[in-house]
Amino acid sequence: MVTLLEEMTKKNNSLLLDTSSGNLLVAQTSSLQNDILTIFNNLAEDPSWSFENLSRKETSYATHGYHRYPAKFIPQLARRCIEDYSAENEIVCDPFMGCGTTLVEALIAGRRAVGVDINPIAWLITIAKSVPIEPKKLKKEVDKLLSDISAFIEFKKNRIKPLKEINIRPVIPNNERIKYWFPHEYIREELGIILGRINEIKDQDIRNFCLCAFSQILKNCSVWLMKSVKPTRDLKKKPVDPFQAFKKHINYMVKGNEELFRLMPEHVKQNLKRYLIAERRDARDLPCKSDSVSLIVTSPPYVTSYEYADLHQLTALWLGYAKNVAEFREGFIGSIYKRTSIHDGIKSEIAKGIIEELEKKSKREAEAVRDYFFEIQQCFEEMHRVLKPGGKACIVIGNTELKKVSILNAEVFVEIMLNIGFRVHKIVKRRIPSKILPSTRDSKTGRFTSNHKADRLAYAYEYILVMEKL
Repeated sequence: MVTLLEEMTKKNNSLLLDTSSGNLLVAQTSSLQNDILTIFNNLAEDPSWSFENLSRKETSYATHGYHRYPAKFIPQLARRCIEDYSAENEIVCDPFMGCGTTLVEALIAGRRAVGVDINPIAWLITIAKSVPIEPKKLKKEVDKLLSDISAFIEFKKNRIKPLKEINIRPVIPNNERIKYWFPHEYIREELGIILGRINEIKDQDIRNFCLCAFSQILKNCSVWLMKSVKPTRDLKKKPVDPFQAFKKHINYMVKGNEELFRLMPEHVKQNLKRYLIAERRDARDLPCKSDSVSLIVTSPPYVTSYEYADLHQLTALWLGYAKNVAEFREGFIGSIYKRTSIHDGIKSEIAKGIIEELEKKSKREAEAVRDYFFEIQQCFEEMHRVLKPGGKACIVIGNTELKKVSILNAEVFVEIMLNIGFRVHKIVKRRIPSKILPSTRDSKTGRFTSNHKADRLAYAYEYILVMEKL
């Protein structure tokens, strides 16, 4: 059966694509806008993309469970896109690599993986997840690390001198925000001992691996309210013991590394510098030659979902990526705390309508959305540059709401991409299992809230926009 999307994109008089010439038609923009809105309003859910039957163990196999990360897509979604739209040894790119899901799946599938992210913590997690370490070598180093930390903590607590000389220099940043989130002195001291010993590791890959484990335990060791996606303190919370949490998690990661080492093709492991490029970098400046990338698989940040800088501030403070949260926020696309100097030229009438409607409710929020769409457009232009003609971009995005105004991210993205030289290959509407994303919002504010306070679902569906470079 021909779908509405196929019907509208293939017929010659469609404003989405003139199939006789391969060029976008540039007739009335209002008609293009209406075509896009009609497609999305009539798009049926594709159950094969929901992956609802997968267990947590299946979605966190190998290195995918190393570190929590907001709104990450499951590896099976990335894998299906990679298998459908690329071949071995071709380049797969993720301009918003986040915790590296696409890169790991690309490497396992024998593709060359390129990823960037402006967030240094995303880079750290990605490197830890995507670099396989010889299992026996890693196990030996981790066992020694844990032994040294345990002996030093015992010495500090009970003055029991270890059998061998162990001299760890604890690293505790002199920052009031550290005390704010970690008010218990013994917690700060133990974390400082762990970090100090990690910093002594000479092998960079193993040090990054251990820093990733350290980062993962910070929220549990702090007074951060565990169920909150916003920075909220719970002064009644009893933080977990840092060393025990670290020991448990790093041993779990050691097993994940063993699985990655087994799954990754031998020729990829032996030539990892050729097969993996992961950089802390702006998505508008990809480290790729023009017309070189076969496939992009990515999930851009949401303007209204998360302040990534807020969520990652504990790691940023401990590892010295920033002295304060305000400094750390700089550069994040979609941040309400930053401003782009240029506001003109958003190639989407749908976006302009959303901004105009939002301005009636909040000029501050409207400016943030304007900045977001413009910066995303710049990212799409860079994606277009690096993709081969005929190359695909799989953009995973959902729609949301702000100040009771519908933010039609998916529709806006399609319109922008059509206007910069893409055509629609396929659009998938997938149901998001509630365990993947926060699913409740307060209708008054439009923001995420706890289940008992919420009165509606958010992100019940998201879209996979498969766009092809003309």
